[in-house]
Amino acid sequence: MITKKFIRNSVIYTIAGALPMASAIILLPVYVEYIKSASVYGALILYMGFSLLVQVLVTYSFDTSIYNFYHDFKHNRAQLSVFVSSVFTFILLVSLGIGAFFVVTGHWLFERVYGDDQISFYPYGLVAVVTGVFQSLFKVNSSLLQTQERAIGFLIQNLISFSLIASFTIVGLHLFPNELTGPMLGRLFAVTISGLWVLFNVYREYGFHYNFNLIKSTFGFNHPSLIYQIMQWFNNYYDKILLKLYLPLESLAQVGVYDFAFKCLQAIEFVLTGFYNSFFPKVLGITALQTEKRTTVEINRYYNGLTAVTIILVTGCIFIMPAVLQQLVDWFNRPQYLPVIKWIPYIAITYLLRSFRFYVAMPYASLKYSKPLPLFYLVIVTIKIAGMILLIPKFGIHGAIIATWVGYIVEVTILFFGVKNKFSIQFNAFKLIVAPLLLALIIGGIEPLFGGTYPLLLHAFYIFLGAALLIWAYRNELKAFEWKKIIK
Repeated sequence: MITKKFIRNSVIYTIAGALPMASAIILLPVYVEYIKSASVYGALILYMGFSLLVQVLVTYSFDTSIYNFYHDFKHNRAQLSVFVSSVFTFILLVSLGIGAFFVVTGHWLFERVYGDDQISFYPYGLVAVVTGVFQSLFKVNSSLLQTQERAIGFLIQNLISFSLIASFTIVGLHLFPNELTGPMLGRLFAVTISGLWVLFNVYREYGFHYNFNLIKSTFGFNHPSLIYQIMQWFNNYYDKILLKLYLPLESLAQVGVYDFAFKCLQAIEFVLTGFYNSFFPKVLGITALQTEKRTTVEINRYYNGLTAVTIILVTGCIFIMPAVLQQLVDWFNRPQYLPVIKWIPYIAITYLLRSFRFYVAMPYASLKYSKPLPLFYLVIVTIKIAGMILLIPKFGIHGAIIATWVGYIVEVTILFFGVKNKFSIQFNAFKLIVAPLLLALIIGGIEPLFGGTYPLLLHAFYIFLGAALLIWAYRNELKAFEWKKIIK
């Protein structure tokens, strides 16, 4: 049963989980005002993607495993303190090793990957390394707070981080307009403060410990999960590197346009991630008590709701965001950002295709079944990158988007069949698959025909269509709902 406490925590986690990344949305008009060149913005995105890779490496998958192993120690305060403190100490040691590796090899690696001096390791690549280290500390601590169901602490931490990132970046851009210096150093200062604050609180609460044998006991889960997260990074960020390599004319500008279009839809990501994180620990708790691992009516309700929210957000953003961006372009006189508008509906489709992914990924976490994930994602990433290599030279940004669609379809298929013999999965196919897929097919089919001529009318139709699909999907629930009590 969905309780008032769950609803309250869902709201808190949704809002708080969105705050650190919400700076990306708030900073969009700031970027439009202060970054005149889409090429500069494209370079910034590549460096930020590299910092996320460093974050993945340094985190060492403890942002995921702490969900599971915390419950093994929570009834023994002394052992829990040693475990949590050792996790953060281990992360610091890993960060020293990763930092030393990139200091020695960074220049050579950047030359080989990016192929020219537009993107170099010094100085901004080094700044990205340090940024990634402190981001990793914040990430693991956020997972810890969620596992402990400390919703208020989670909200406060994310509110502070959000404020720091937004304010320091704005100040940096104001001092160094149309340069990488402002946003890169601004984010570095912000995450450094957040990371040091996390370390202070962790060691104050749990003491300073380092038990490598205890940490080593988690490696059976962490190592496959780490490889999986690295694969996920390639899955989510290598498209921008390929755009840089395969679009010779103004490649950085194309990267900037492509990423800016994704950023315009970041609100969808924020809400979905926050909503998902709010109920995911509860799902793990339900499956942990099961003898035979399977989905339940309660579990399905959470994921049905997530898919319904996805449909609402996608259709709403397709209607609203082009108009908002047009106003920003006109206000700041930045016509170089106009090409972003036409890509928004196509990128929005990716959220519809990936909504079912949350559902089929859940059994792997419930079973702590991470062993096959590296192999699965090797296949998924290989297919996606191969598709981009084939399509980007011919179709540019559209090729990257099509390859992303194919990648999500392959990912969902492999994840589903990879676990169905270990976890009994039963669901309402229309709510989880048919409704979002049908909407995606209609948008992808008619947007190229009429999107440029009748954008407002067409995008309003998407909202109507999404509402109609949801009404049909939930027709039985709507009939049973006691509307008279609300009217009274």
